[in-house]
Amino acid sequence: MKLVADNLNIINPVIRNALETLDPEPIREMVTRCEIAGADAIDINTGPLSRAPIEKMTFLVETVQSVSTLPILIDTTNPKAMEAGLQANKNISIINGFSLEPQKLKTILPLAKKYKSDIIGYLLYPDSSVPQDASERFDLAIQIHKAIHDHGIEDHQLIIDPIIVPLSWQDGIRQAPEIVNFIRILPDLLGFPVKTIAGLSNLTSGYGNMKKKLRMESAYLPMLAAAGLDMALLNMFHRETIEVAKACVPLIRPGVFSWEEL
Repeated sequence: MKLVADNLNIINPVIRNALETLDPEPIREMVTRCEIAGADAIDINTGPLSRAPIEKMTFLVETVQSVSTLPILIDTTNPKAMEAGLQANKNISIINGFSLEPQKLKTILPLAKKYKSDIIGYLLYPDSSVPQDASERFDLAIQIHKAIHDHGIEDHQLIIDPIIVPLSWQDGIRQAPEIVNFIRILPDLLGFPVKTIAGLSNLTSGYGNMKKKLRMESAYLPMLAAAGLDMALLNMFHRETIEVAKACVPLIRPGVFSWEEL
């Protein structure tokens, strides 16, 4: 299970200000800290990036690569920014991502073929609503799989995001084990070892008590890992969660165990 840092996010005022002023230092510092903490990849979340999308995304990708060779997840809803990021990236890039929303099928999905990039498919309905259970997720996964084939994209390029929902939602506590079951069964459903990613921070979104947030993250992450989750998108500065994540890796990976890994 790979750990993807979600710290480089436009909602962080430090990152937002650095992007507005094109100041590379706060971004370099953030990326370096994430890599030291054990990140295997960096998610660059800019949101829609409506103003100067090409300039800003190019700046971000080049700044990240000035201090790191880790794979980059380009996380934006702006197709111009997405393509600029793919063009600027010299290492491994992952498109984050697309759904069955018509505009994303038209503008984001084709970029995976053009740039031979892996792409994350969100299990959301075309109106961006969230599926209610594993059965609905399976149906959406089949539609996502068909969509990539229709665009000439290979199976190995697909990464499925089942969409973790907050526990505070009315059905949040029911959804959590549904997602675990979905991840476990998905490869058999699609008939190939499809990769999966999940945004762990979504689980406790909207809740303010950090101690309890970390406790729930630390409890849920091993369940996802045991189900076969390939990539966990999470805050690399949540030390307790990261320690649990690192402990999961040797337990689910074949081979000789070594205490040096922890």
